[in-house]
Amino acid sequence: MTQPQDDRSAVREMMADVAPRLADITNEVVVDQLWEHDDLSPRDRSFITVAALTALYRTDQLRAHIGRALDNGVTREEIGAIITHMAAYAGWPTAVNAVTVAREVYEERDG
Repeated sequence: MTQPQDDRSAVREMMADVAPRLADITNEVVVDQLWEHDDLSPRDRSFITVAALTALYRTDQLRAHIGRALDNGVTREEIGAIITHMAAYAGWPTAVNAVTVAREVYEERDG
């Protein structure tokens, strides 16, 4: 499955004016080589990424990846389970932060 051009363009636009080479490397390595490799499904990658970003308290990236996880077939209930599971391993504040981020993503999507 190829990364939609819109996603690649959004990554490029977000970074290009400040760090154009970082934008290129992100698309070439993270998008093309990591996310597009066939050793894990996009859904599995989303599960892992949401857990990691929750644990690392990376709010901005978590917001984008919760949206991507939903697009990749991860349910809201599963996202809640990931966040709950991470509370035991990454700490309660990280889980509470992730709940806040998830709520914002859901509200944005629900309109």
